[in-house]
Amino acid sequence: MTANERLAGELLALAVAAAREAGELIARYAAEGFAVGTKSTATDMVTEADRAAEALLIERLLGARPGDGFVGEEGTLETGSSGVRWVVDPLDGTTNFIYGIPAYAVSVAAEAEGEAVAGVVHDVAHGLTYAAAAGRGATCNGRPVRVRAGASLSTALVATGFAYDAARRGEQAAVLTRVLPRVRDIRRMGSAALDLAHVACGVLDGYYEYRLNAWDIAAGGLLVREAGGLTGGFGGYGFGDGYVVAAGPGIFDALTTVVETAYRETARA
Repeated sequence: MTANERLAGELLALAVAAAREAGELIARYAAEGFAVGTKSTATDMVTEADRAAEALLIERLLGARPGDGFVGEEGTLETGSSGVRWVVDPLDGTTNFIYGIPAYAVSVAAEAEGEAVAGVVHDVAHGLTYAAAAGRGATCNGRPVRVRAGASLSTALVATGFAYDAARRGEQAAVLTRVLPRVRDIRRMGSAALDLAHVACGVLDGYYEYRLNAWDIAAGGLLVREAGGLTGGFGGYGFGDGYVVAAGPGIFDALTTVVETAYRETARA
């Protein structure tokens, strides 16, 4: 085992433990109640659970590795000096959480020198922990998972999502009207991290969305790649820019082409 592989394994073990503990905290808030506020828009909500989970993750991750960097959705930013950075969404799917819809997750990724090497998406409501380390494959609760094979684009079940800003949602809806006729159907779960985890384990054939943040996709993107899938971008942007296409190899190119065409046609309209 190389030093990099050993590091990835150590980071993954820490991420799994921290994500599960944060999930337990979130579950307690779900049972006992929580206060709700807003951030960028009236529809961009944040809860006590989001902030408490991020604080717990900072304590666990940087407590174990004080030289690491950290960026979290709720505003934490630590530069670090070790070459490792944690990219964290403490509660992806906050709207679902508030409404009691069981589709929200803790997303924790570790980057080494800018590349994701460990990633965890913990599905809180269902107790499912999706995990991956670079070069080691992807698992769900310790069992290996793979992307779905054999689908054609016309029979593919594809997920997407929408922004909090109303104008951006309108634009994304216009893109969707051009994608929908080309696939079997569309699902909108409300959690980018879970959408990517579901591609990794074959529940979905593919996923696309754009204008996402690093904490939405860092862990899930690694899951897809380690499960045998592909990730990329469109519209002149890359995956790391938050313009996301993820799918199994059999439909990745076709899905990217359809999304690219829909995006450009919408921009011209």
